[in-house]
Amino acid sequence: MERAGKKITFAKDIKALFYYMRDSYIPWYRKAIVVAGLVYFIVPLDAIPDFAPIIGYLDDLGVITSLLKYLGKELVPYYKY
Repeated sequence: MERAGKKITFAKDIKALFYYMRDSYIPWYRKAIVVAGLVYFIVPLDAIPDFAPIIGYLDDLGVITSLLKYLGKELVPYYKY
């Protein structure tokens, strides 16, 4: 993961989200927000289709960035893992 993290700028965020989702003290509705954001990122049916070069991935990037901003300080403790 460390080696891949140098190439993928979101690697630390993905790792923090992983530990956030595993925490049993996080309410289900907060986890549902994370799942919804990740499903939007993975599923090819988007507001802007992914087959459109560059522009197709901007909405996905926007959703993930918004998700990380929305969770904000809640994720901070999970970056230490």
